[in-house]
Order: sequence, then structure tokens, then C-alpha cells
Amino acid sequence: MRIGLITDNPGHPLLSAAAGLMRAAGHGVELLDPGAADGACGAPADVYLLKAHTPRGLDLARRLERRGAPVVNSAAATTLCQDRTLMAELAVRAGLPFAGTRTFDALAGWAAAVTVDSPVVVKSRHSRREDLVARVDADAELRELADRWPDEPVVVQDFAANNGWDHKLWAIGDQVFAALRRSELSPEGRGPTLPLPRLPAGWADLTRQVGEVFSLDVYGVDIIATADGAPLIVDINAFPGIREQPGAPEALAELTLRRAKG
Repeated sequence: MRIGLITDNPGHPLLSAAAGLMRAAGHGVELLDPGAADGACGAPADVYLLKAHTPRGLDLARRLERRGAPVVNSAAATTLCQDRTLMAELAVRAGLPFAGTRTFDALAGWAAAVTVDSPVVVKSRHSRREDLVARVDADAELRELADRWPDEPVVVQDFAANNGWDHKLWAIGDQVFAALRRSELSPEGRGPTLPLPRLPAGWADLTRQVGEVFSLDVYGVDIIATADGAPLIVDINAFPGIREQPGAPEALAELTLRRAKG
């Protein structure tokens, strides 16, 4: 089989480990730089892994799909997960327990018209590296944030009381991996990633349901446990890092070869 990796970080631990397993099994693995002039030249591979979420990476994936090549995850599914407004709308329509989300064209305009009566979470509408994710508890904090990000399109979610730890759930096909990570919204700031030996009942199935709804094969779901212990989804990511999860490289290699065979 011929496998193409669309990535600007081929040394990523999960990707490089899975590539090593596939090469060891006799399969060809080719790196495609989405920043190259024509990364889609030559005969298509049997399958591509889309780990680059940049406009050029997505454009390359779309061109490959138009040529009939399977891409994991598809360009459409990846693009959907980058728009937090569309993400929330689809999740709610599907009945997933997703955080209530409101959208505003520019942070400064919304900030000038509201008073912060209770904590809210403000995020960039479009997910990307170094985007805006902040908890706001008071008007002064909101004004300071608006001064720094005046024209940023944002989504606003009511803050749900929790213990300050995110449940990081990752799926590769039907296999679900999990860890705990202190939230960047907690008073102490983002903290370490800790093992999570056992998930609450039903959370693994909820994670798989997200994959079905969003047509994702490799993805991450951020869940918090609310005050009554119920799961609340706060974010969904296409092809996240999934670092330091035993069995993840093997699962990715198996999924890739399965998709390559059609």
C-alpha cells in the first residue's frame, strides 16, 4: 500500500510512530508538504492522512479527494471542526450534550453591548493555533480582552461549574483513549496530562457518537463533568495529537491500512 501524510510536522510522535509501523510492514509512506507548490503531483496514494489544518493543507486534501483518493479525515469534516459555530449547531441538532454557544461577528462590538453577570467562556469562532480561549468573570476582564482582540469573531458559552479538569477523549476508529488535563480556564492554568484508567459509564459511546455525527475517523472530544456529573462537550478536534497513549500508533496504522483497502 502507498500512504500519504499531509503534514507540516512529520516528526509528531503519533504520526511518526504509525508511519514507522507501516514502513516496517512493507508499505510505502510519503510525506506531502502542504506548503509545496504542487503537493498532489504524481499518482495518488491508496489513502492520505490529513494532519495539516492550514488552508493549503485543506486545499491539497480537497484536490486529492476530487481525484478519488480517500482522505482521513475528509477535508469537509476537518473544516467543519474548525468553525465552532457550525460545530455547535450540528452537535445540538444531533442531540449531543454540547455547551450552549452564541456567535458574534466581532468581540469589541459584543463587549460594548453587554454586562457580565456570570462567568462566560469566550473563544475564537475559528479554531487555529494560538486562538482566543478565555474565561471572563467581570466587565473589566471583558473590556481588556476586547482591547486585545477587537475584530475577532467569537463564540460565547456560559461557564459550567466543574472541577477544573478536562476529560480528553481521543478516538481512532472505534478505539477510544482517555486522559485528564487541567483546563486552561482553571485558576492555576493549563496543567499536566494524567492517566484516566476508567471512563464514566457511557462516555466512550458518546465519543463514538461524535465521530458518527461529524464523519470523523481520528478525532478528539473535550468533555467536562458538570456539577451533577453529567458530561458536557466543550470542543471537538479533527486529528489531534493523541500523545503518550499506549496502542494509539498501532490503532492509527491499522485504521490507515483498512481505509487504504477500501
